[in-house]
Amino acid sequence: MAIAILKAGREKSVLRHHPWIFSGAIEQIKGDVAPGETVEVYSSKHEWLARGAYSHFSQIKIRLWTFKESEKVDDAFIYQRVHQAVHNRLHLFDIGDSTAYRLVHSESDNLPGLIIDRYDDLVVVQYLTAGTEYWREAINNAISNVAGIKHLFERSDADVRKLEGLPPKVGWINGNNIPDAVIIREHGLLFEVNVRTGHKTGFYLDQRHNRLFTRLLSEGRDVLDCFCYTGGFTLNAGVGGARSILALDESDEALALARKNYLRNQLSQDIYHQEKGDVFTLLRKLRDSGRSFDTIILDPPKFAPTIAQVQRATRGYKDINLLAMKLLNPNGFLVTFSCSGGVSIDLFNKIIAGSALDSGNNFQVISQLHQAADHPIATNFPEGAYLKGLILRRL
Repeated sequence: MAIAILKAGREKSVLRHHPWIFSGAIEQIKGDVAPGETVEVYSSKHEWLARGAYSHFSQIKIRLWTFKESEKVDDAFIYQRVHQAVHNRLHLFDIGDSTAYRLVHSESDNLPGLIIDRYDDLVVVQYLTAGTEYWREAINNAISNVAGIKHLFERSDADVRKLEGLPPKVGWINGNNIPDAVIIREHGLLFEVNVRTGHKTGFYLDQRHNRLFTRLLSEGRDVLDCFCYTGGFTLNAGVGGARSILALDESDEALALARKNYLRNQLSQDIYHQEKGDVFTLLRKLRDSGRSFDTIILDPPKFAPTIAQVQRATRGYKDINLLAMKLLNPNGFLVTFSCSGGVSIDLFNKIIAGSALDSGNNFQVISQLHQAADHPIATNFPEGAYLKGLILRRL
């Protein structure tokens, strides 16, 4: 087995059990190592530190599997890690209330680069790194045995695979005759999810609990849902008793499925309207036409995947929140999110405070929101806290 020797003083993050080792921390690789193969990690003083998967292409050269020298990385290891992650979900929430949830959440479940989501009677898996690609057969077997589901669909098409030198892979692993679309239930609502073409693995499972807040903030109110996608927040506003709903998105496909989901749940058609287009442009159009709303949801796509895009993302978040705040009625609620890993919670809060100041109105923070419990955040991996949200009331 190949050995990675770290530079002097660069073992500190490993001793804190952070799962990433960057290229700049490595002094030398001894021995030949294939992409994704396991390497032993030693300090500059030749003290054993950890064991992880090696990547030839990524700046994150090693993603650590274990910090226990006695723990061997093999099929049994993979099975045990998947089993533990799935077992942990059983105690997080009433599974009977939802048929779609995350089973494995990458680094936060001690399985770096692996995402496994359940959608009713099928599982969607993402192999995002060289290490998970190397162990894909063991992972497939573990999923089938642990989750008890034989229908596996692969959505390994995220941008991070390019950084790992891996081509995108999308398609059925098991279950070729199964439709790409599946109906899931969440908090009493039914949603159609397309696991082949949908965002992420098909649906934003991380917003499950936050969508419920929309119900509480919708009764008798005019609701604006920006970046509505397939209607997650929209449907909750409808079942919560909204007076009117306007859903905005730039995708014809997303809006069509949002309408289909809305009708599937037999919600009032009279109050529901859609507009297609760039949301920034549509918000300015609504402002210029004198429209206003009592509850506004802002759930935009990722503006800053990495630190390098933070400055541009900051301007985007500032603009869109300022536009929303100017459309909000007195005593109205703004539910706003950022899913950009490069934007910290502190920075997001500063952006929102600056937008509030520039809007000329005062706001209260009613609640801070985050990803659902099946998307845990490991204390040794704070980067896992990617979803940040606030509920604000205009005074």
